[in-house]
Amino acid sequence: MQITNIYAYEIFDSRGLPTIECSIHLANGKKVSASTPSGASVGSAEALELRDGDTTRLCGKGVLQAIDYINQIIAPKLVFHPQKTTVGANTTLAVSMALFKAQAAAENLELYQVLQRVSGTAQAKMPTPMFNVINGGMHANNNLHVQEYMIVPQAHDLDASKNYVQQLHAGVMFYQALKKHLHDSGQSTNIGDEGGFAPNFDNDMQPLELLTDIAKNLPEFSYKFALDVAASELYNPTTQTYDLLVEKNLTAEQLTAIYDTWCDTFAIISIEDGMSEHDLAGWKLLTEQLGNAVQLVGDDLFVTNPMKIRKGVMQKTANAVLIKPNQIGTVSQTIAAIDACKNYGLNIVISHRSGETNDTFIADLAVGTAAQFIKAGAPARGERIAKYNRLLAINHMLYA
Repeated sequence: MQITNIYAYEIFDSRGLPTIECSIHLANGKKVSASTPSGASVGSAEALELRDGDTTRLCGKGVLQAIDYINQIIAPKLVFHPQKTTVGANTTLAVSMALFKAQAAAENLELYQVLQRVSGTAQAKMPTPMFNVINGGMHANNNLHVQEYMIVPQAHDLDASKNYVQQLHAGVMFYQALKKHLHDSGQSTNIGDEGGFAPNFDNDMQPLELLTDIAKNLPEFSYKFALDVAASELYNPTTQTYDLLVEKNLTAEQLTAIYDTWCDTFAIISIEDGMSEHDLAGWKLLTEQLGNAVQLVGDDLFVTNPMKIRKGVMQKTANAVLIKPNQIGTVSQTIAAIDACKNYGLNIVISHRSGETNDTFIADLAVGTAAQFIKAGAPARGERIAKYNRLLAINHMLYA
């Protein structure tokens, strides 16, 4: 691979905030680009973003310093090991993703094929999508404390080539049925950051009742449910308690009991960030109580960090890991985190961020590393649908 030019520039994410796009030109005339997302609900140990902090320009969220670093330091020297705490994970990731795309273009390969090779994955496969259809918490301006209510369409066809297509169709039909129900009942159909609807509810369990009713009206499909509680946002470190919309000052034991009741009542197969990243005892309790029956996904707890994942295995916290490349800052480190999950038998959920771009890198990442799940938001909005449509294209390549 011979690079003739590499440069970065400012674009805008799905929240209308600045982010970085990096373009690479190759000697064979091909050009690739990659852009970085940004999260609203972030773990305290995530790799830091570099923002300009100039309040007179773009609310202080500009990324011109990061762009200058790429254009003036990385590009001329092709140096690819900057210190993330200095230059920002948004800077390193944009270049890292673009380099992987450039390698694929140089070899006339699909991106997922390069990621499969680099990760040492024996066989690429399609992930199961987790569609975020009701938004709350930091992702919406409503009263829900739980951040994401997801549907997980089930695959039943013996012909593997049909499963992802049917799951996507099931997600689309559910989303449209939910929209019609909300509209017909006079509720808001406004959406949150990740494309899910964001009406107000009486409590945090009520959305699960609604999703169950919608699923019953779509008997041609089969659905399970998943939650992202984002419990770090609900945790009071002083009292070591949690607040839901109605239930307040909950101990970890009481919150676990609520999850247990929800799982018994509804078809929940996965709970993400059920406890705060700062509540290790709560995580251990949750894993001990529910870990044999439910997928317990650590996000803030692990922040896509291989060392934290290994530590979590030793501490017996969670049984699955959320993978977000911009939490760690480079594709190679992301693959190292995925490798750690595989080594310890932890399920892998490849994830978008609430502030997204139209970049589809994570779709190829999920397929190339044979991740069990991918979450890219609702089956709506361009920056979310782009990922699901890319998976459609890959599915055709795999099974054509």
